[in-house]
Amino acid sequence: MANPWLKKNPFMSMWLSAANSVAGKARGQATAQAKRAGRTATTQMTKGMLDLWTAPLKAGTKRRAKKR
Repeated sequence: MANPWLKKNPFMSMWLSAANSVAGKARGQATAQAKRAGRTATTQMTKGMLDLWTAPLKAGTKRRAKKR
């Protein structure tokens, strides 16, 4: 006697195909969001480090007014 669990089932095949499609789209959205967040964090860190390193150069020294 053939095992009924191994029999082809077109409805289950369609359901699994749709579930796989939804899972793939969700994974793509999650990956894209993670990449955006990583890119944003990298940009902010780069700007922060450059501001830290270049702040003394931008500040300059205040000159005193000459006394007459």
